[in-house]
Amino acid sequence: MSTEPPSAPLHRSFGHRLRSWFFTGLVVFGPVAVTAYIAWFVIDTIDGWVRPWVPQSLSPDAYLPFHVPGMGVLISAAGLTLLGFLTANIIGRTMVGYSESLLDRTPVVRGVYKGLKQVFETVFSQSGSQFRKVGLVEFPIKGSWSIVFLSSDPGPVVSGVLPGDRPMLSVFMPCTPNPTTGFFFYIAADDVIELPINADEAAKLIMSAGLIQPDGQAALAVMAEAAKLEKAPVG
Repeated sequence: MSTEPPSAPLHRSFGHRLRSWFFTGLVVFGPVAVTAYIAWFVIDTIDGWVRPWVPQSLSPDAYLPFHVPGMGVLISAAGLTLLGFLTANIIGRTMVGYSESLLDRTPVVRGVYKGLKQVFETVFSQSGSQFRKVGLVEFPIKGSWSIVFLSSDPGPVVSGVLPGDRPMLSVFMPCTPNPTTGFFFYIAADDVIELPINADEAAKLIMSAGLIQPDGQAALAVMAEAAKLEKAPVG
């Protein structure tokens, strides 16, 4: 009688290890590859915009036998920093004000410029609190909860026509898996449950459809359960 162990379990065990190693490598390499591709695309795009405006004598490609990526990014960053420095003084503010007054007299460009300026001022504000807080609202049906990003309070034009006297909030409800699309609406402040997570953790949770849980997931579950009990009818 043969005493050799059966080979099928060994083959299955080795195949399972190969599959595990493959997916482990994919998990390690995938994010790095995608991040590098996006970074390379952005750098190459900016370089393509800036390169025609830079004299050939100032380009390192004229002195090196290989292409040096990123010079356009450095020149753009330096130019934006210089522009901010010049705008911070009286002469720069005067020139910006004069340019804006010219744009304000242009019928079509006026609306586009003002809208984009407000968006940039809101998104890149260093002191604002827009989209830095995350909350839960009861949507789409009673007893179910969706994640929203808390925006600023409604302006006087909107708050003056909203019914009732309850304080209202502006919220943005992103969609899965693309959080840049979603729904914007006003909701009573006491109908929003603020969560102890930041916007980055919430974005990961939304894009992964719940697969990547934030560190505060336990607290999130407790708060959601407390909200359900509070909303439950008495009797």
